[in-house]
Amino acid sequence: MKRFIPVLAFAGLAAVMAWGLLIREDRDSLPSAFIEKPAPDFALPKLSNPQKTLTVADLKGDGPVVLNFWASWCAPCRVEHPDLVRLAKEGVRVVGINYKNDPEKAQAFLDQLGDPFEAVGVDERGRAGIEYGVAALPETFVLDAAGTIVYKHVGPINPGELDGKIRPAIEAARR
Repeated sequence: MKRFIPVLAFAGLAAVMAWGLLIREDRDSLPSAFIEKPAPDFALPKLSNPQKTLTVADLKGDGPVVLNFWASWCAPCRVEHPDLVRLAKEGVRVVGINYKNDPEKAQAFLDQLGDPFEAVGVDERGRAGIEYGVAALPETFVLDAAGTIVYKHVGPINPGELDGKIRPAIEAARR
C-alpha cells in the first residue's frame, strides 16, 4: 500500500490542476493587475539618441499607444514584428521598450526588419520590465491617451490576435 501513496498523491495533484484549468473561462489569458491603472513610470535612454529620455509622459495625450517590450535575441519578437510594422503603417502609435538587450544589436534588428516604433526606450537592466510585470518577451500593452493600461498581451502577436484582441483594445482606448 505504501508504494501507491506517491502515485495517488500525484494523481490527486494532477486532478486538482486539471480541474483548475478547465473551470477558467478564458484559459488563454493571464489576468493583469495593471488593467485600468496608470502605466508605471519609467525614464529610459532613447535607442536613437541615448542623451534623450523616453518617459510615460511622452506616451500621453495623442490617442492610444501600443507599448511593446521586445529584444533582438527574442525569437517570438521577430515573429510578431511584421504585425507591429502593420499597425504603425496604419497610423497607430507604437512605442518600444528594448528589454535587456545590447543597443547595437537592437538597432541592427530594426535596420533589418523595419522600425515600427515612434520611439524606443533602452531598458538594459530590466527595471521598467519589472515595473510592468513582464515575465517573458514579447509583452504588449495598450494605453489610452491618459496613460491608463487598457489591455495586456503576453506572447507574440499573430494576425488573429491582432484583429481579435489588439485592434479592439486600441478602439476601446480611443473611447
